[in-house]
Amino acid sequence: MNGFIGEFFGTMILIILGAGTGASINLNKTYAKGSNWTYVSVAWGMAVTMGVYVAGMLGSDGHLNPAVTIGFAAFGFFPWANVVPYLLGQFLGAFVGAAIVILQFYPHFKATPDEASGNSVGIFATRPAIKNPTFNFLSEVIATWAFIFILLNLGDFTDGLKPFIVGMLIMIIGMGLGTTTGFALNPARDWGPRLAYSILPVPHRGSAEWNYAWVPMCGPIVGGLLAAGLQAVIK
Repeated sequence: MNGFIGEFFGTMILIILGAGTGASINLNKTYAKGSNWTYVSVAWGMAVTMGVYVAGMLGSDGHLNPAVTIGFAAFGFFPWANVVPYLLGQFLGAFVGAAIVILQFYPHFKATPDEASGNSVGIFATRPAIKNPTFNFLSEVIATWAFIFILLNLGDFTDGLKPFIVGMLIMIIGMGLGTTTGFALNPARDWGPRLAYSILPVPHRGSAEWNYAWVPMCGPIVGGLLAAGLQAVIK
């Protein structure tokens, strides 16, 4: 299965570090409780960097993201034959990464009795700052379009310091465009952890908010297709 192992472990690392940040800033009695948006953006950027390095060393292209894989394949930047192994690796890796975060922070979930205290699906998945499905969807389309269009112009982004540049890109997307919806950019990064939060024994678990989950699934895929389509036209 071409790329499955790299995408699985790379996405798993991405979620361990990224959702671990979400747990750290939300759950009671952690040292990072209440940290700010800059902390979040930097941490997710570095989580992506480390995931890309792991994926690249284990034989994949370091997509870690169905919006990248599908967008690239749709316009000839990636072979369709590898799409299914990549997607399986991404979604399964995200689920397992979230499960590890639940284990790591289990006592802190127990110490955080309700959503008002910070025990919410927002640790693992995205939520809008203002719930407006149309504009939430557009926010994800625009942010993912910018991310993938820039990514396409980085060349082979698993080489050398390029994963670090990808992490810096995630940081600025988070700071510049991510404050409206939490910048999913990535269906696997949202749905895998959201599912883990839904079905695993998380103490004092709140709602998984599946009624919103179509936004971080569809918005990034549309944004990725638009970015790859534009790249195909102008290059």
